[in-house]
Amino acid sequence: MKYNRIFLIVLDSLGIGGAKDAEKFHDSGTNTLGHILEKTNIQLPNLEKLGFLNLVGKSNVKPIGYYCRAEEISNGKDTLTGHLEMMGIITTKPFQTYTKNGFPLELIQKIEEFSGRKVIGNCDASGTEIIERLGKEQMETGALIVYTSADSVLQIAAHEEVIPLEELYRICEYAREITKEEKWKVGRIIARPYIGVPGSFTRTSNRHDYALDPAHDTVLDYLKQNDYTVYTIGKISDIFNNCGVTKSIKTKDNLDGIHKIIEAEKENFTGLCFANLNDFDSKYGHRRDVEGYGKAIVEFDQHLPQIIEQLKDDDLLIITADHGNDPTYIGTDHTRENIPVLIYANRLKEPKQLENLTTFASIGATIMDNFNLTYPGSGTSFLNDIR
Repeated sequence: MKYNRIFLIVLDSLGIGGAKDAEKFHDSGTNTLGHILEKTNIQLPNLEKLGFLNLVGKSNVKPIGYYCRAEEISNGKDTLTGHLEMMGIITTKPFQTYTKNGFPLELIQKIEEFSGRKVIGNCDASGTEIIERLGKEQMETGALIVYTSADSVLQIAAHEEVIPLEELYRICEYAREITKEEKWKVGRIIARPYIGVPGSFTRTSNRHDYALDPAHDTVLDYLKQNDYTVYTIGKISDIFNNCGVTKSIKTKDNLDGIHKIIEAEKENFTGLCFANLNDFDSKYGHRRDVEGYGKAIVEFDQHLPQIIEQLKDDDLLIITADHGNDPTYIGTDHTRENIPVLIYANRLKEPKQLENLTTFASIGATIMDNFNLTYPGSGTSFLNDIR
């Protein structure tokens, strides 16, 4: 075992452009980080030291860590697909999406019959937009706001003072069960509670995701089966439906997630700490908020020294993403991009750029290699390239 602990941080949606098959996904020319840097005047001195800006041609500093790009080979560009590939599952058949006509009437009727509540919405929409548009009606009628996106996702929004969280979660659990059927198979069901009054609604941190179990064991399962800690922060446990997780911590926002990572560094364990910082995607990428996205990257950059300072000599830090979500692009969907892989440890002797990784799964392969476990999935470990 080369490193006692690995900290894997996903900057959700912070792609770096360049996907070879971007045209297939109608995403030619997208570059989340590159375009944000072009449209704003943000400074990222700490990420720059790790080689991040080198990956988009915005710097040529000599890095203090290793860095490279990773390409996605799964058929998709969503959160679930990206994280699954990272941990060894390649998705060849994409999950069903419902952006064109909403969900089938039969499925909606089943949700209405189970809940005793009417469904409104049933369309492709931004979460904040549909709540502003239908929130007043939802409060007055007690209905469920159901909506989707370009991802394979069924989201149910409700005001916390109108439909209690326990009831909303129960309805989402039912929706999860019935959408396991092949004819309706959806990647994730998401409870989206909100508070406030018309004109001033706010989604709360009581969001809950209900994913499908991974198709087979992931890196997380192998670690857990071999008595290593799998410590997840943010929505990671939801993405993997809690499979392979030994400890899970929820977060309110990016800053809370950063603080939780720093707290985790102070704990004693051997294994993986896997964190997702979701605000980049949910608050800024989908809303096409370039300035907000830029400020969120700056916030992470400003706290990065604290994360690095807490690392022990036998810790490894990997910072990456799961897909792109270029806020300068058309629509509100994720974008098919390569992702950054920034690698740092206190004892590195030869920091430099590595060859591109041909699949996100090389991250998982490296983690397995570090803990001396046999890896049956795709990808090639880069552990021996880190010196």
